[in-house]
Amino acid sequence: MAQAADAARTVILTVDDDPGVSRAVARDLRRRYGESYRIVRAESGESALQALRELKLRGDLVAVILADYRMPQMNGIEFLEQALDVYPGARRVLLTAYADTNAAIDAINVVDLDHYLLKPWDPPEEKLYPVLDDLLQTWRCSDYRPVPSTKVVGHRWSARSSDVREFLARNQVPYRWYSADEPEGQRLLAAAGQDGQRLPLVITPDGTPLVEPEAPELAAQVGLATTPAADFYDLVVIGGGPAGLGAAVYGASEGLRTVLVERSATGGQAGQSSRIENYLGFPDGVSGAQLTDRARRQAAKFGAEILSAREVTGLEVNGAARTVRFSDGSAVAAHSVILATGVSYRQLDAPGTTDLTGCGVFYGSALTEAASCQGHDVYIVGGANSAGQAAMYLARGAKSVTLLVRGPSLSASMSHYLIQQIEEAPNISVRCGTAVEAVHGSDRLEQLTLRDVESGKTELVDAQWMFVFIGAAPLTDWLDGTVLRDERGFILAGPDLTPDGRPPADWELDRPPYHLETNIPGVFVAGDARAESAKRVASAVGEGAMAVMLVHRYLEQS
Repeated sequence: MAQAADAARTVILTVDDDPGVSRAVARDLRRRYGESYRIVRAESGESALQALRELKLRGDLVAVILADYRMPQMNGIEFLEQALDVYPGARRVLLTAYADTNAAIDAINVVDLDHYLLKPWDPPEEKLYPVLDDLLQTWRCSDYRPVPSTKVVGHRWSARSSDVREFLARNQVPYRWYSADEPEGQRLLAAAGQDGQRLPLVITPDGTPLVEPEAPELAAQVGLATTPAADFYDLVVIGGGPAGLGAAVYGASEGLRTVLVERSATGGQAGQSSRIENYLGFPDGVSGAQLTDRARRQAAKFGAEILSAREVTGLEVNGAARTVRFSDGSAVAAHSVILATGVSYRQLDAPGTTDLTGCGVFYGSALTEAASCQGHDVYIVGGANSAGQAAMYLARGAKSVTLLVRGPSLSASMSHYLIQQIEEAPNISVRCGTAVEAVHGSDRLEQLTLRDVESGKTELVDAQWMFVFIGAAPLTDWLDGTVLRDERGFILAGPDLTPDGRPPADWELDRPPYHLETNIPGVFVAGDARAESAKRVASAVGEGAMAVMLVHRYLEQS
């Protein structure tokens, strides 16, 4: 049961234009919090704002505001943005149907959204009350003052500004974006003593200005852990995608001192997915960001350390220890290591692409850019599931989405359910046998030259947005000379190391390598970086769990 917050009855306000839903929300809130808080409900954004203004005049406190997303005249995000000016310290929750969850994710950057809840929220004991309990506790601990946020000042068409926004968003760090050309952005630049020549400028919640910050500096300043708490662990997991997060959850939950090291943001490629519909247990689908957030919190709950923005550059064997070296020269050691480095999208080999990356050309979903695609023509290069998921997501607001597929059809590389959805989407078209010949634009993407693969005929089309998903390259170059890999760079493990029945050269143990074990005893691989892996989220999570089981077996025999 919530505790009394103040001698005056503090308010929890809810607004929903559907009277039935409004009453249901208020009923559930009163049942749990009615003794300690005053529940105020409204049925439109404007009436809710009026109620907030009246509460402000009376000097009442407002702890939590819950707003429905789909309201006429003023939707939930628009309402919360105005409510922020009246009660900046109140916790903000958006009520949304599944179809609007991406709007809720976008709202994190607009109104510093604290949480969003899917309707229906039954049973409230599982889906509503735990969330509100945490938010009320946070509100009480904040001394009712506004929670400072990170501010980013940059140019709209700047690759570095885009990188910073994507880094913060994927690490779930709330921030506010200000264009350097607008008055508020100029005011912040002046306050930081900057003339706008070096961007982006990041202002941390404590007011520290960071000019063109690199990821490690930015991570440390916004509260992400970057330094291991110890020098030695039972298990180091390298990579924070589904395989790495799965390994961290199972390792820490089974008593291993576990640290996960991620060079950018947890989630990997899956974390950038707008919607994953074929993952077990989520019949209505789940976004990569949601899945990543849950997995990260789960790993932390069991005691796993998670380090962000740390690039691993080397792996050494020092007796029974496995030493992992970082790009800054520091190192951490452990009894065992799980390599879950995943893959990255291959770079598009077309003139002009490099210069315009981050300025209309993006690799992966780049969900922070999706809102800007509203009403525009969007091109997606690739024919696998990640491209299809991005097409369905962007088609919600884009004028048109065109999939450019080099192969003769989608069936060879995309799941059947996605192909069906794309065929039914009225504003998505598929051009098979088509490649991008060149990319054009001065300071941002303006046109594409497309080439018919069979005839060689080219066509110039206008384009402002292009998202590239063209195959995967393993992030394993740093293992050269240490861990055996195939000709494409994927890590060999288990049976792949012993095709003739004999262990690999320099293998010193009496037993053959375990199923996911590399040519170095105690070093395992899981997920997309493994040779011949399934390249699916579920299999990656499963391999992460299996690798931990094999780590236990290795430690027992060491």
